[in-house]
Amino acid sequence: MIVYALLWLAFDRRTFDWNAIATLAVFVMTLFIQRTNRRDNLALHAKLDELLRVDNAARSELAQLDQQEPEVIVRHRDEEVRKATSSPIRRAED
Repeated sequence: MIVYALLWLAFDRRTFDWNAIATLAVFVMTLFIQRTNRRDNLALHAKLDELLRVDNAARSELAQLDQQEPEVIVRHRDEEVRKATSSPIRRAED
């Protein structure tokens, strides 16, 4: 971002005003937000992978699901929702 700002100053100093500073600030905030979202996403996946590893009844293909294409993941989720809605609801008995 600093290089971008310096190039902007070097090539078109006339248009570098408060709006330009606000634009650069928005770019920087966007990068920070994306980095935070990615970190949170990776942490969530690590936690879920750990839960899948310790549960003997878990299906092993779920641990690699995040490596698939988005369309495959959506199809898998749709199939799971369809299975869940078509099967009778089990109630835990006390």
